[in-house]
Amino acid sequence: MTVIDISASVMQFLLAFVVVAPLLGAVAALLPAPPGLKGRNPDQAVLRHGVTVTGAVLIATIVLAVGFDHDHPATMQATTDISWIPALDVRIHLGIDGISLPLLLLTALLTFLCALYSYFKLPAGPSPKAFVALVLVLESGTLATFAVLDLLLFFLAFEMVLIPMYFLIARWGGGQRQAAAWKFILYALLGSVVMLLGILLIGLKSGTFDMVALATDNGRGLTTSVQVIAVLAIGLGLAVKTPMWPLHSWLPDAHTAAPTVGSVLLAGVLLKMGTYGFVRILLPIAPDGMRTFAPYLAAFAVVGIVYGSLACLALARTGAKGDLKRLIAYSSVGHMGFVLLGIATMTPTGVNGALFANIAHGLITGLLFFLVGAIKDRYGTADLDTLAGATGAALYGRAPRLGALLAFAAIASLGLPGLAGFWGEMLTLFGAYSPAEGLSRPAFRTFMAIGAFGTLLTAAYMLIVVRRVCMGEHTPHSRLSPDDRAPQTADDPEPSGAAGVRPAATTPQLADIQTYEAAAWTPLAALTVLAGLWPAVLLGLTDPAVQKLLAGGKS
Repeated sequence: MTVIDISASVMQFLLAFVVVAPLLGAVAALLPAPPGLKGRNPDQAVLRHGVTVTGAVLIATIVLAVGFDHDHPATMQATTDISWIPALDVRIHLGIDGISLPLLLLTALLTFLCALYSYFKLPAGPSPKAFVALVLVLESGTLATFAVLDLLLFFLAFEMVLIPMYFLIARWGGGQRQAAAWKFILYALLGSVVMLLGILLIGLKSGTFDMVALATDNGRGLTTSVQVIAVLAIGLGLAVKTPMWPLHSWLPDAHTAAPTVGSVLLAGVLLKMGTYGFVRILLPIAPDGMRTFAPYLAAFAVVGIVYGSLACLALARTGAKGDLKRLIAYSSVGHMGFVLLGIATMTPTGVNGALFANIAHGLITGLLFFLVGAIKDRYGTADLDTLAGATGAALYGRAPRLGALLAFAAIASLGLPGLAGFWGEMLTLFGAYSPAEGLSRPAFRTFMAIGAFGTLLTAAYMLIVVRRVCMGEHTPHSRLSPDDRAPQTADDPEPSGAAGVRPAATTPQLADIQTYEAAAWTPLAALTVLAGLWPAVLLGLTDPAVQKLLAGGKS
């Protein structure tokens, strides 16, 4: 069933446009604006250009989704297959199925919302032209990663995003941005070198880099030892990008230093490239190798779940001087642990849960980083002790709509039933209860129990964050800065309240949610509710494709 019947050639064009248009837009962003499009100034013109290009890509992606045959989501659609390097049998092979389509939509949506947000709130840094061009190159690389069906093209697209993200952190970031950017690029490049060796091993031993042909072969053309080496090499590169514990240490620094839109794109789409690689490459192409490493992958995943949650609890406690952006970054380590656990089960239930958790994390954590960036802009800091001690009423008293939306995003992140975060975690735990044949049930049920305990820890730190940031500290009086204290007047010769601190009821208000912020954040909140209440929309796309993938290309 297709919502609108679109010809195959138009679908091919749309997918090619989605991948190439941001790259062409990046080149155009660096050129002088035509006289009629300069607007009030060149900076405004290039920012408007970013919104236009990302908006056009989003519209094309939506049309692609509308024309997608939802009755056959396991079939590659909108395919283009052109020989590129005949000597190596490398082809420009593009296509989408029920696994990649949701990730394309998520990437196009988040990049457009970031471009829209930046039009009104550009981060401090060098030329806006360079900023817009880097965001568009980043979008093109991410979309290409989810659309290409050749292993070498996948590697090129996978690496294409590193340089723009490095510069977004290093030039537009906050404190310690240079160190964070270097740490990010070094971890990613070291992982990529090993990953390339694994890809070359598969290509040389099988005689092709075509991902569809390799998935259909289902590892039959590769010996078990080759599969084990390939999974170890490629898996290390993918694990760095995911990031999997203990290869995660670049992530909190990168998020803490990155500008708001950099954090949104890093958490919302770049982390998904690693887990997508596990599903698209390793599960179907090297199943025996994956079966060998699945228990270890699951063990690292549940350690990451608990470790990320404990790190968040440590940052959230009073007096820890924890940074709220850093806390959300550590929460991503835990959430991506659930994704890896689902993949490690090698079952349709677990892999579907992993793919659902991927999308849910992109929506919810993207919204959280938008909100934390807005709070930091208003308070001038993301320090939890400062935010919690600013007023007895905290955000609920000073910017109630902003506080309510932060509480909503936090509750969605902890996996409340009825919101998007619930289904992915539940399905991955179900998958761990009954893993694939050949995997140890007692071990995976232990992992399931540890993961379930991690959900309790997630609820604990998220509720602490809501209590402290939205409600303030439970103290006899508020700890306001001198600038926030009430002026003394003749009618009120003595400051009211204990220790001369002004009551929370007369605390100066912060700017609440602005119109441009509502425009950027509302789609994420709405989709979080929609995915939570109607999970069949997403699962109906992914399940047939996952079933075919795990069955070795057979429907």
